[in-house]
Amino acid sequence: MGSSPIFYKEPVHLVRGEGIWLYDDSNNKYMDCYNNVPCVGHCHPHILDALTKQAGQLNTHSRYLSSVVVDYSERLMSFHSDPLSVLQMGCSGTEAIEIAIKMARLATGGQGIICSNATYHGNSHETIRMTIGPFEPDFIRVPFPEKFRPVKDGLSDEDLCNCYLEEIQGAINQFRDKNIPLAGMLFCSIFANEGLPDVPSGFMAKAASLVREAGGVVILDEVQAGFCRTGSWWGYELNDCVPDIVAMGKPMGSGYPLSGVGTSTEIAEIFHKKSYYFNTTASTPLQAAVGNAVLDVIEEENLLENVNDVGNYLKQKVGDFSETYDIVGDVRGTGLFVAIECVLGQGNNEPNKKLAEDIVETMKQKGFLISNAGQYRNVLKIRPPLVYQREDADSLCEALEETFDEFIKKI
Repeated sequence: MGSSPIFYKEPVHLVRGEGIWLYDDSNNKYMDCYNNVPCVGHCHPHILDALTKQAGQLNTHSRYLSSVVVDYSERLMSFHSDPLSVLQMGCSGTEAIEIAIKMARLATGGQGIICSNATYHGNSHETIRMTIGPFEPDFIRVPFPEKFRPVKDGLSDEDLCNCYLEEIQGAINQFRDKNIPLAGMLFCSIFANEGLPDVPSGFMAKAASLVREAGGVVILDEVQAGFCRTGSWWGYELNDCVPDIVAMGKPMGSGYPLSGVGTSTEIAEIFHKKSYYFNTTASTPLQAAVGNAVLDVIEEENLLENVNDVGNYLKQKVGDFSETYDIVGDVRGTGLFVAIECVLGQGNNEPNKKLAEDIVETMKQKGFLISNAGQYRNVLKIRPPLVYQREDADSLCEALEETFDEFIKKI
């Protein structure tokens, strides 16, 4: 009998949600501090109204013209930087990454993709290769840029950046030496699955220049970073690197299956000229209506401003954990996305996966849902819906402090 990955040793049987709250089958209440899928809150009434109205009016595949789809596509892409202007809708982040890779390969005539050595971009045959292989010959993984566990100690920010850029250039050279034309570079814009690291200044823009000079394009994955999560509309705004192709997912439909790939007119024309793409349940009026409602809520409820206000407040609240608890090696994050690195402690900054897992379990018992991620699964991942408030951050931090105090006493 097969199994499905489910959080927690004793899985939570959730039956309903509202805002940042989730309830199980015994009516126990949990603060959702993890899910960026329902980005504007669970079961937001405006989302439900839009879904119900459109479902009661029309839903069909994309072989018919729909002003609902066209208007939504134009509105969404208006939030992106030039030259990103054309949207291809899909149903999942995996699908968006598949389309993005195909676009890159068709636009460049190349095949090779540079990616991170601790990445996850989906679970299809092609996307999961970047995580578990086989990597050769199409993918070369490079160390993701970070300051906490750098590839070389004792370097200035600039020199560390150059070290990671040498890895990019090395991958480009490997593809060239193997006579595999370069298609591009694919990273999460904030390296979320890698543990949300602090990245050397200028890395992404400089890496993009190397790739473009070699004939490739830049794909940035905004599935976790996008839709104001980071305190900007897109993660790529933080690193001053507009991609040639951008992949979006999860929060795009606030829980409804919706994803998208944005690109330039030029790349889109090549893609549709050389390829064929169709998905029965993508680019539908129902998807577009829900996606448009998400944009409504973000704008009308000033969620971008809220992310910056509450996110900065939360970061300040947990910012001194690394000084207070020696089992916390680092605290980092941006917007409403915070990472707390669990380590062995007592002067040892080696990853402590078990501690992270135990803290996640303990927090669940206290009524707070978080998770653990990162290259070593030792990073506490805090990523609540964008409607999170300061008082919610206070409650979460009180529970975190209480939990860390309990574990310190056990050491």
